[in-house]
Parts: sequence; structure tokens; C-alpha cells
Amino acid sequence: DLPALYSGAVCFVYPSVYEGFGLPVLEAMACGTPVIGSNTTSLPEVIGDAGLLCDPLDFNDISSSMEKIIDNEILREELIQRGLERVKQFSWDVSAKTTWLVLNQARDEISHQ
Repeated sequence: DLPALYSGAVCFVYPSVYEGFGLPVLEAMACGTPVIGSNTTSLPEVIGDAGLLCDPLDFNDISSSMEKIIDNEILREELIQRGLERVKQFSWDVSAKTTWLVLNQARDEISHQ
């Protein structure tokens, strides 16, 4: 059960070197788990300020980020709260509304030509 695994973790580390979107990052955030992700691909945009970013090819950078979350309870709690807020921006409802707005804008631009 993924929610139980995410919720039971101190942090979620996702050092992907190729990522189209990063759904596991949002799943972890939704479960109140601090996130560490790659500073490459789409992950910086998905994570924003709600997690820590690291070089996915640098073990020292990854372990340093893990230590920060483990050792700093204040940072950990801040990341949990930011993650819970951040994940709201990626709901299907928000995506549908954004898509609808873009389609309407495109229609309006075409009709004015």
C-alpha cells in the first residue's frame, strides 16, 4: 500500500536522471513525506520550494540532503507543510480548469483573426 509506505518514511528520495513529470514526488507530498529530488529534468518545477533538490549523480549531495531532513526537525516539518500545499496545485481539478482556460483563449484568438 503506497500511502502507508510513503507515510512511514522519514523522506522520499527520487534521484531520477530522466523524468517526464514526477508523479511519485507528488504522491509522497500528498502523504506528508518530505521529498528530495533531482535538480534536473522536470522535478525542480514539480517540487518547487516544497522539497530539496540534489545532483542525482552525486551520492554526497544526495546523502547530505537526507541528513538535513533527518537531523533538522524544523526543516522536515516545513517541507511537509509546503509539500501538502504544493500538491494541491497539481490536482486533476486544477489541471482540467487550466486546460479549459487555455483552450478558450486559443479559441478566442482564432476567432479574432
